Amino acid sequence: MTKVMMGSRELELDSRYLTELRSANDILDDTHALQARLQEDGYLFIRGFHNRDEVLQARAQFLQKLHAMGRLDPDAPIEEGKIAADNKSAMWGGGTEQLMPDFPQFLDIVNHPRVMSFFDRLLGGKAMTYDFKWPRAIGHGGNTGAHYDVVYMGRGTKKVYTMWTPFDDVPLEKGTLAMLLGSQHYDKIKGTYGEMDVDRDHVATGWFSEDPIEIVDTYGGQWATSAFEAGDVIIFGMYMMHASLNNSTNRYRISADTRYQLASEPVDERWVGRKPKGHYAWGSQPMKSVADARKEWGV
Repeated sequence: MTKVMMGSRELELDSRYLTELRSANDILDDTHALQARLQEDGYLFIRGFHNRDEVLQARAQFLQKLHAMGRLDPDAPIEEGKIAADNKSAMWGGGTEQLMPDFPQFLDIVNHPRVMSFFDRLLGGKAMTYDFKWPRAIGHGGNTGAHYDVVYMGRGTKKVYTMWTPFDDVPLEKGTLAMLLGSQHYDKIKGTYGEMDVDRDHVATGWFSEDPIEIVDTYGGQWATSAFEAGDVIIFGMYMMHASLNNSTNRYRISADTRYQLASEPVDERWVGRKPKGHYAWGSQPMKSVADARKEWGV
């Protein structure tokens, strides 16, 4: 009986609230089947999508940076990724120019021609990736609340796809990503919370909820996650509610979000260019709580 933590809630695998992700490896060469699966499930979970050795080389660069920042336990080997006593997470979001000096191997992986050609095929045209990337190292106890990505990057096409890449083997207890099955059909949430823009509306965190059970009880669906290995990815759209399990280990969970869309469609200008501006107004004035915003939205 496997139990995991999401925020302050304990969930049991293979229960009403939590199940396993479905692998898409059996249909990897069938573009129409991949498109249908993405439509139906809201995500594609692909094992061994990246070259494992390259991913582990990128991990080594992330660990060197954490070491230089004083974030690793000085008494443990660097390659263990053991968290220092002050337990600080690290976020390195930025454009290519900002990330290249420290993380060239990471950029090579997520911008690789084989990744771009996969998205060309999946999206049915020439794909582009946001210049801004979101690599991070999550410390002990860290997790992400339930949210749609559209609230952070919804000013261009809504057909933007996130690829989440772990840069290590990530068992459940290290804080894997979890998808809320069926959440792409939550029409009332999509029409209220899903219309939010954090830079315009100043809503704290941008998360819809930190209670994974409350969402399922109110709106239906079921959470799904799985242990990941270095090389695995999960790809999903802007209206797929997702969150992460808590990292309950003493080692960093290193992962990254990267975004892809058709080059021919409108692009959210915050995330492209030589030095993408990113979130420019969010947090610049007092923030409204998500609870207050949800009352206003009636969700």
